[in-house]
Amino acid sequence: MMINMSGFRILAACLLFGAWACGGEREEGEEHEAGEEMEEAEELSEAQRELGIGPVTRLSLGELDKALATTGKDVFNLKCAACHKLTERYVGPPLGSVLESRKPEYVMNMILNPAEMIEKHPSARALLAQYMTPMPNQNLTQEEARAVLEYLRSAASGSSTGITSER
Repeated sequence: MMINMSGFRILAACLLFGAWACGGEREEGEEHEAGEEMEEAEELSEAQRELGIGPVTRLSLGELDKALATTGKDVFNLKCAACHKLTERYVGPPLGSVLESRKPEYVMNMILNPAEMIEKHPSARALLAQYMTPMPNQNLTQEEARAVLEYLRSAASGSSTGITSER
């Protein structure tokens, strides 16, 4: 079979133009949205970048409170386990080691104020981009969120209380 070189060149030129047209240019609105994300990240204070956006600005943690962790496990199983596991990716990220990369205040603010965190915090937005599912507001009280945090602390410490197992 003989290949018509002029036809081949036209086809190649069309493919190259199509690839360039589809991948290289942003729509005007997309540039604006990216600019808004940068402005939002710059508007956050250093504390908000580190501790998250929400009601928890300072948290003192002492020794692990096993009773509070047990309560936290119950809350976790009721409100969080549909989307989160401790050691594996599920609908949302695994949470067993979240305190290795996030401050306790950040974790509580994500629990208590997920919509604003997703809207304004670059790390929360990155999680949304990765997992493609926004974290819903489970309407936990600050005390319930603190109990969940204590449960996550117990999971991270490998507590021998028997409360770290997943259901």
